[in-house]
Amino acid sequence: MFKQRCLTAAILVCACTVAPSLARGLSDPAAPGISASAAVLPDAPLPQTQTQAPPGASTAAKTEATPTPSNQGKQQTKRILFIVPNFRSVNADQKLPPETAKEKFKTAALQSFDYSGIIFVAGQAGVAQAQNSYPEFRQGAAGYGRYFWHTFADSTDENLWVQAILPVALHQDSRYYTLGHGNIFKREAYAFTRVLVTRNDDSSRAPNYSEVVGAGIASGISAAYYPSVYQTWTKVGQRWLTNVIIDGAVYSMNEFWPDVNGAIFHQKD
Repeated sequence: MFKQRCLTAAILVCACTVAPSLARGLSDPAAPGISASAAVLPDAPLPQTQTQAPPGASTAAKTEATPTPSNQGKQQTKRILFIVPNFRSVNADQKLPPETAKEKFKTAALQSFDYSGIIFVAGQAGVAQAQNSYPEFRQGAAGYGRYFWHTFADSTDENLWVQAILPVALHQDSRYYTLGHGNIFKREAYAFTRVLVTRNDDSSRAPNYSEVVGAGIASGISAAYYPSVYQTWTKVGQRWLTNVIIDGAVYSMNEFWPDVNGAIFHQKD
């Protein structure tokens, strides 16, 4: 009986000693190694593998023992170099709730009508004119105007189908989730294949019907406002493939932008 009472007393003393420390660690957002979101909603119970630090141990030593996330300081920005739209990119290891239908349409509108989206379209039109992609449009200022409004219409149409209409109808997530770790080849392969693989709103993996089918629908609609010589199935198919490849290249740029920005530009939203 005496031993049982001693054991009970020891358990009570330990509980009174450890509980306040745990409470302060969970309630203090600035506590090393513990984020506010993790404290409120942890993914799973964490195993208690650390032993109590000996008396007199310095706070600095405890801080050094806490690992620093490899992607710390490498954050996505809304625009890349203030020009390229980047509204759909999600930081590495970040968990977000599903987008509502309103949010999906808002993102598609931002991609099309934000100043960065218009500048990006202007650049694409200039490249297409320099390559004489559509000789019927001709050169000069008038020719550039034709390239610009056709490119703008193509971009807006595709954004609407790929990022809003089909994601809402199919319950798919049109955002780009940054991988943020692994070698360059693994990350490049991951980024480019997001045109084929995506997430549903419930976070399950699925074929990216929104991208592939949406780009095809947008390419078919574009035939209505291009000159008749560019309305053939071959030309529509070429625009379809081009749209998908461009989106894959943009995903690749989105994947590595946090690394480049953190090392060179230090751009902030």
